[in-house]
Amino acid sequence: MTTPILSLRDVSLTFGGKPLFEGISLSLCIGDKVCLVGRNGSGKSTLLKCLSGLFDVDKGERFAQPGTVIKYLAQDVVLPLNKTVLEFVMEPGAEQFMAESILGKLGVPGDRLMDGLSGGERRRVALAQVLAVDSDILILDEPTNHLDLPTIEWLEDYLSQYRGALIVISHDRTFLENVSTSTWWLDRGRVHQQAKGFKDYDTWSEQILDDEERQFERLNARLRLENEWLHRGVTARRKRNQGRLRRLHTLRGEKRESLSNQVGKVKLETVEGGFGSKMVCEVHNITKSFGDRPIIKSFTTRIIKGERIGIIGPNGAGKTTLLKLLVGKLEPDSGTVKIGRNIQLIYFDQMRETLRQDDTLWQTLCPDGGDQVMVQGKPRHVVSYLKDFLFNEKQIRGQVSILSGGEKNRLVLAKSLAQTGNLLVLDEPTNDLDMDTLDLLIDLLSDYEGTFLLVSHDRDFLDKLTTSIIAVEGNGIVNEYVGGYADYLRQRPNPVEDTPKKQISTAPKQTVPQPKTRLSYNQKRELEQLPAVIDKLSKEVNVIETKLADPSFYEKHPQDFLKLTSDLETKRQQLDRAEMRWLELEELQDESRT
Repeated sequence: MTTPILSLRDVSLTFGGKPLFEGISLSLCIGDKVCLVGRNGSGKSTLLKCLSGLFDVDKGERFAQPGTVIKYLAQDVVLPLNKTVLEFVMEPGAEQFMAESILGKLGVPGDRLMDGLSGGERRRVALAQVLAVDSDILILDEPTNHLDLPTIEWLEDYLSQYRGALIVISHDRTFLENVSTSTWWLDRGRVHQQAKGFKDYDTWSEQILDDEERQFERLNARLRLENEWLHRGVTARRKRNQGRLRRLHTLRGEKRESLSNQVGKVKLETVEGGFGSKMVCEVHNITKSFGDRPIIKSFTTRIIKGERIGIIGPNGAGKTTLLKLLVGKLEPDSGTVKIGRNIQLIYFDQMRETLRQDDTLWQTLCPDGGDQVMVQGKPRHVVSYLKDFLFNEKQIRGQVSILSGGEKNRLVLAKSLAQTGNLLVLDEPTNDLDMDTLDLLIDLLSDYEGTFLLVSHDRDFLDKLTTSIIAVEGNGIVNEYVGGYADYLRQRPNPVEDTPKKQISTAPKQTVPQPKTRLSYNQKRELEQLPAVIDKLSKEVNVIETKLADPSFYEKHPQDFLKLTSDLETKRQQLDRAEMRWLELEELQDESRT
């Protein structure tokens, strides 16, 4: 058995009279790569500080093997302003060649002064200082914050090859799937442990909650209501229903057809019905430069009502510039941008500048008084609406100033999504959100009937929401690809070395045709029959859930209650399998058509 190099034994910690966690025992060995997950406010960052030795525990003990080198990256790092970047990174004893190498990978020059760095650059420098020193254990709290996709992918590769032990907190699901080999889930003061990476987390955590729920039901059916509010309302959103999946694939099919019609055409044809009915914006051959630096060269696209566009690219490549061009906030140097009639813009404010710190959450959504908030033109009680965003009644009547960063982001989302509008612009909406809130946001955006433009570095988020990806590659190259981020990776051409003087064609590039995979007769028949099967199973699940939700049912029919509980689990598993099979066959059919 491998000897632990770091461990907590029967540890407890209390803040403000309330236990944050009790009786926790954890151990870490060389080669372990652990992701620590849990809701905002559950104590994840505090637990990392206990592991790193920055916090003393109230009870229990922390043990580290003598001579073990631990490097810790905090979520918020205060950096000195009177040093160069290289001086700061070398401060803990890093070799100069290693410090310069890591800084080069993270894209920050070593001769820059610290007081001239942006927030994102400061985050990269703090990460560089942690990575530049040989260590036995890396403890990283949200290392992907403010990193662009190329840098996140480099960090994944670096951590996968790291020979020491790793503990990491991140809201980036794809990042966690790629780097972790085991999972610690901090939930209501306890840590559940599994010797599998994050990829298995959803199934595993839901099984734990289902088991707990059955225990609650055996004791008292009424206790089930609290557990339902705490967890099932969120975890159920992870199981995206068949209708929503069908809608996303239909939208991607329409976008694929729209883009294929553009290839080789000098001018886009106007959509029937005019701009007021279907068109959001039509962009033809636009260019934009700042000084001698090209941002966009000859980009053409058309965005139709209901589409969901993801915009990706390295930091500084021009994503925000493109976003402003698409919504008419910036004029191109050449080319045309036509904005549809009756477009009402909703802009998500990631800087939270629309929040007044002294207001309560209630006042934030009802500034003119009353208890009703208009959500997309329909009245909702403010308490009910904010509960949808995982706030409790005590928070709703408290001030904005006492909220965490993630909770403030959640409030801005609630305020933004309540506005009446048909074009939603979200610039990095996932920052500081925990995974349950990300699931909630995916659920809300999946049901949003308008159009949205989304800038994000979260690959899982893009995969679950977008009909197409606009990739701002740098050096003026901008291309569009149908589908989510995974589809973009499959479709993009192999990168070719280029020089700034070389003339680059920005016409949509054609990939080498691949042999089409056609559905067999049995697969076609199965695909035709699955919607009816899914509908039948969904109704059966709803019927059982309705019966079990009745508090008096257990008292009157205890044996039936236990049988129905078992039946419900079976039906849910059958429904999951049917939905996944339907999605698999739909994707095969889409590939055979393209």
